[in-house]
Amino acid sequence: MLRDETLIVLALSLGASGVSALISFVGSVTRPGALKNQAATLVGSAAPGRPWLDLAWQVFDVASALVPVLLVAHLLTREGVGLRAIGFDLSRPRRDLGRGAVVAAVIGGTGLAFYLGVRAAGFNLTVVPESLPAVWWRIPILIASAVQNAVLEEVIVVGYLLRRLGQLGWTPAAALAASAVLRGSYHLYQGVGGFVGNMIMGVVFVLLYRRWGRVGPLVAAHALIDTVAFVGYALLAGKVGWLPTG
Repeated sequence: MLRDETLIVLALSLGASGVSALISFVGSVTRPGALKNQAATLVGSAAPGRPWLDLAWQVFDVASALVPVLLVAHLLTREGVGLRAIGFDLSRPRRDLGRGAVVAAVIGGTGLAFYLGVRAAGFNLTVVPESLPAVWWRIPILIASAVQNAVLEEVIVVGYLLRRLGQLGWTPAAALAASAVLRGSYHLYQGVGGFVGNMIMGVVFVLLYRRWGRVGPLVAAHALIDTVAFVGYALLAGKVGWLPTG
C-alpha cells in the first residue's frame, strides 16, 4: 500500500512533471537550431492583454499546484504524525529561515554561474524566469509562485519521498539517488544543464535534510532562490548584458 500510495502521489505531482519535462526536452533537441536559441519560460502570462483574467489564472495555478501537498499532509496525518514528522511546521521559524538564507546564498550564486556556463556551451535552453505583464500584481504573483515551488518540491521530493522510501526498505543511498534524479527530471525541459544542476542541488538538499531533520530550511532556501530569480529577472532583463533573455 505504501508503494502504491507513493506512486499515486508522484503521478499526481512531480513524477508527472518529470514525464512532461522529458517530452518537452525531446521536442527541443529535435527542433532545428541550438538549445540556447530556444526559451523555457517559467512563469508566463495565461491571458495576454486581459490582466484580471490573467490574475485569476495565476492564482488558480499557484493554488492547484499545492493540492498534492495537502494530500501528503492528509496521508501523514492518517499515519498519526502529520507534517511535523518531516519538519514542515512553524516550531523553529527563525532557525529555518536563517539556515535557508545561508543555503540560498551559496546555491543561488553557484547555480547562476553554472547555468550561464552550460547555456554558453549549448547544453541548455535560455531560461526566462518570468514574462508577466507590467501590472500591479506581477511581483506578488512571482513571490507566490516561488513559495509554491518551494513548498511543493521540498515537501514531496525530500520529506515525503524519503520517509516513504525508508519505510519501503530502500537504503539511504538509493533513496538519495531517487530523490535527486526525480528533482533533476522535472527540470529537464530546461536542458541538460537544468537536469544536472538540479540533481546536484537535490543531493545537497537530501544531505541537509538528514542532518537537520527538517524540510523547513529547504523550503526557505528554495523560496528565496526562486524569488530572487523571478523578481531579479523582472527588474534586470534587458538592462544588463550578462543576463540572457528569450
